[in-house]
Amino acid sequence: MAFRGWKRLLLLGGQNTFAKAWRRRRGVPSPCWKRCCHWSAGESLDPEVRAFLEENTEVTSSGHLTPEIRLRLLTPRCRFWREKPDLWPYGDPFWAIYWPGGQALSRYILDNPRVVKGRSVLDLGSGCGATAIAAVMSGASQVLANDIDPIAGMAMLLNCELNHLNPFPITIKNIINSEAGNWDLIVLGDMFYDEQLADGLHRWLRKCIRMHQTEVLIGDPGRHQFLSHRIHSQLHKVIEYSLPEYTRKENNGLTSSIVWSYQPSNSSENC
Repeated sequence: MAFRGWKRLLLLGGQNTFAKAWRRRRGVPSPCWKRCCHWSAGESLDPEVRAFLEENTEVTSSGHLTPEIRLRLLTPRCRFWREKPDLWPYGDPFWAIYWPGGQALSRYILDNPRVVKGRSVLDLGSGCGATAIAAVMSGASQVLANDIDPIAGMAMLLNCELNHLNPFPITIKNIINSEAGNWDLIVLGDMFYDEQLADGLHRWLRKCIRMHQTEVLIGDPGRHQFLSHRIHSQLHKVIEYSLPEYTRKENNGLTSSIVWSYQPSNSSENC
């Protein structure tokens, strides 16, 4: 299967193009996105891109932890599951996979709406937008989805439509190491697969907590790079979910995914 290669890189935490892109991007969105931070349903979607995404993804609500949420994903029934990756005309479609950490976060929010109800939420590295969608469904007062891939942003809009939601604001830039935003809650899943990226996340999240008392929830299925990073000593396990059989098969046999609360100590460690 053609896309198993880049999936395996992210699952195993290799030095891959996605991690390098997060480090490289300095917060400047492409020109077509300068006016697209706040979207209305159906607006600002390039018709050709929309048609391509609709033709080459499958709408599904099965095989993952949140059957309440319908998503456009890359599945074995899609053409590009088997096509050569270089025939895909855009950047690697990491957004087209519903990763286990994001599944756990979304399930937790849907089951515990009090976590987001009436609160402002930043979904960092949003991908397909499922966790942001879960936050909207659960009554968050403000939701911002962030990803570095403009195609991910377009996919999020399509996924909002699928779930009969008005689109939430989307920002397409690397906000890690930028000024800490005043959010009640930051959620991020499957982001700790590269040591340098993990270090940057650690510092930035600590800054957000120190400056604004932001709550941080992290979803991860237990990748080595996450468990071995120093941030792990400052996490508290919130809940663990057993992954559905389909997700296990598509994630090299990972069997569960955990939601962690990040509660750094007031130590002298550099932030």
